[in-house]
Amino acid sequence: MSITPTNNYMNKKINIKINGKKYLVETGQTILNVARANNIFIPSLCYHPDLHVKANCRVCVVEIKGQRRLSTACSTQVAPGMEIFTDSAKVKTARDTNLELIFASHREKCSDCTLQYECSLLSLAKRYKIKANNFKDRKNNYLTYKFDKSVEIDGSQCIDCQNCVDVCKNVQKIGYLEVQGKGSDRKIIPTNNKKIDCIYCGQCTSHCPVASAQEQSQSLEVENILRDKKDKTVIAIFAPSTRMTIGEDFALPYGQDNSPKMIGALKKLGFDQVMDVNFSADTTTLVEATELLERLSSPRGVLPLLTSCCPAWVKYLEFYRPDLIPNLTTSRSPHIQLGGIIKTYWAKEKKIKPENIVVVSIMPCTAKKFEITRSELKIGKNYPVDYVLTVRELVYLIKKNKIDFKKVAVEKSDNLINDGSSAGLIFGASGGVMESALRTASYVLNSSAKNKLRTSRLEFKEVRGQAGVKEAQVTLSGKKLRVAVVNGIGNVKPVLKNIKKYDYIEVMSCPGACLGGGGQPIPVSREIVSKRTAGIYQVDKTSKLRTAHDNPSAVKIIEWLKDKKLDHEVLHTHYSKKTRK
Repeated sequence: MSITPTNNYMNKKINIKINGKKYLVETGQTILNVARANNIFIPSLCYHPDLHVKANCRVCVVEIKGQRRLSTACSTQVAPGMEIFTDSAKVKTARDTNLELIFASHREKCSDCTLQYECSLLSLAKRYKIKANNFKDRKNNYLTYKFDKSVEIDGSQCIDCQNCVDVCKNVQKIGYLEVQGKGSDRKIIPTNNKKIDCIYCGQCTSHCPVASAQEQSQSLEVENILRDKKDKTVIAIFAPSTRMTIGEDFALPYGQDNSPKMIGALKKLGFDQVMDVNFSADTTTLVEATELLERLSSPRGVLPLLTSCCPAWVKYLEFYRPDLIPNLTTSRSPHIQLGGIIKTYWAKEKKIKPENIVVVSIMPCTAKKFEITRSELKIGKNYPVDYVLTVRELVYLIKKNKIDFKKVAVEKSDNLINDGSSAGLIFGASGGVMESALRTASYVLNSSAKNKLRTSRLEFKEVRGQAGVKEAQVTLSGKKLRVAVVNGIGNVKPVLKNIKKYDYIEVMSCPGACLGGGGQPIPVSREIVSKRTAGIYQVDKTSKLRTAHDNPSAVKIIEWLKDKKLDHEVLHTHYSKKTRK
């Protein structure tokens, strides 16, 4: 059920008691919200601040004086004079039994689970000394559904919270996952509707409290390669947003740039080189800004230009709206460009055969696992990127190998040429891809304008923020552009319905863009994404290099690729209509 405070009681202060202590609180809040605001621990599994309150797990039960039945703290609003007990004998019995029953719904695969060091269920079992085997596992024979190298739903681990169904249907508005059966026979399954397909965004994985929905992990394969490299050079590349989130799983502040520690940890894991995708975000910007200006100036230019950095968005378009494929920019995404540059330019510089280079991308995204398998991205016989690890998978490897992230020796990335600009860094935030391209487009238009006194714009704050759709009219050296930024695929349909209104559209499938990506640390919420976003723009604000066109090395790489007639093969791609597998 969804809790909506009535206007009559909004902002009224009332007195309640929790565990014998008085609190003055606002009406309209749930017991769980009040408890968390006052640092009173009440366990929960199915609750998520961005989803409907379902009260399925019932581990958040509390006792209210005068009521015979226990109440779920996540769905019960506070009332005047209410006396609440969070740890009474009655609560303990019910809570512990519920946890034991949940373990009966969850087949333990802890030894190789990506979330074994971050698991909420394991944490509660240790806190309350729960025996996981009091009840027989009832889902041993439930199926695992795997979606194209990216995401999987393991029915044997499902605790029936239905968060995955909720986020897929109501937030992302895809509706690929459904509930089959009732009561103890419930299962989460892919829909039989052939007009609906998964886009691999991974929001189901970042809203699942027990890793029933999770990425298809490649951590074991990467670990084996690092252990036995033979004649291989193994290179890690990391996406702009990952440095801003990885610290959360090591109790570091939200929105803190931890790239030096992450690089140090990757080196300690055994990677030969670590390179920053910020650099290729700059090359992506240069390619996309050029394409935008060419389309705007040509009578035959297909408008609006649609961004293509997000592989889940690309999959959505190829399946649901293939008629709009010509609108997509031909630019490859930044990590694919960097993988290609490594296996061409860098390989030639270092005199290493491309087939002897293994590129592992550290990504905020599960759809990137699907993206790297696209055959049209091959350069000759080689894929630009060989493996993708989510931030969660990297955290798992760091903790598994007992690397102290807080104390690891900080290191700089191995320069392909340089680390790129902060225009590349803001790719991780909603509106960042567009803002980066607009910074460069503004410069190009300004430099060719007759009025040399015009200044090119550096910041485009109108495309920033967490609104589902951001629309603006921006002026670049006298030229007006109508732009839109879609923050979360669930908001895309109204924009596509009125697509002719715009010249340029950015779409990111995950709410919060890459900072809220399906492979990021859990928990993730709108509030957490806002903190991550604030951090990324603070780094941009203080950066000395804030535009892609001011990165001479990015310009040099593109010229080198053109000279070798490799620019299309490394920097560009094409798309095609997709059908459900």
